[in-house]
Amino acid sequence: MAIVDKVRRIQERILAACIRSGRDPATVRLMGVSKFHEFSEIEEAWNGGIRLFGESRVQEAVEKFTGFKTSLAGAELHMIGSLQRNKAKTAVSLFDCIQSVDRDSLVTELGSLTSDRDSPLTILLELHTGESSKAGFLEEDHLFRAVEHVLSYPGLALGGLMTMAPYTGDEALIRAAFRSLVSVRNKLEARFPEGDWSGLSMGMSNDFEIAIEEGSTLIRIGTAIFGEGLT
Repeated sequence: MAIVDKVRRIQERILAACIRSGRDPATVRLMGVSKFHEFSEIEEAWNGGIRLFGESRVQEAVEKFTGFKTSLAGAELHMIGSLQRNKAKTAVSLFDCIQSVDRDSLVTELGSLTSDRDSPLTILLELHTGESSKAGFLEEDHLFRAVEHVLSYPGLALGGLMTMAPYTGDEALIRAAFRSLVSVRNKLEARFPEGDWSGLSMGMSNDFEIAIEEGSTLIRIGTAIFGEGLT
């Protein structure tokens, strides 16, 4: 099946999940996770209507998106993989949002690199909700301290939270992970009303419909659009 057809099928499933949960489909953004995929595949996804892309390796993103973003108005690129401090400067200049902010030292690095930006860099704080092999803040107290830190930097803007649910066929565990993120978001919203907590990045190819039912505002779809990529 062509990529444009896969995108259309995903959009149909998004609509159905929104109808089931009484949500407006306009409140759910679809990201094409293009890591490990060729530029020609990204162009096909663009032609299918994808405007938001996610990459997990800085150098790969530079090679594929530097020219793409300048030639096609409206293209948006998010960093979704672990970001090393030595790659942070390049990431700040390329990405529109860093979703995978998972430690306070990275907040410090990004804050120091964005002090002279015309507009703040949007970041999402990553919460660990059950996937043992993934990163993220493990404790709410650590997350709260990181929020205070983010708010002290004028070059950073909070955009919400992200997480990865356990990769399992147990729907109860998946829903528990997503509900945990929503619960923490609600606590942060009450404690830090000056932050923007509207973004909930959760849900991938195997669980995005559940994520939508639990309140996701951004789903990250790779395999279901592009197929398996080359690592």
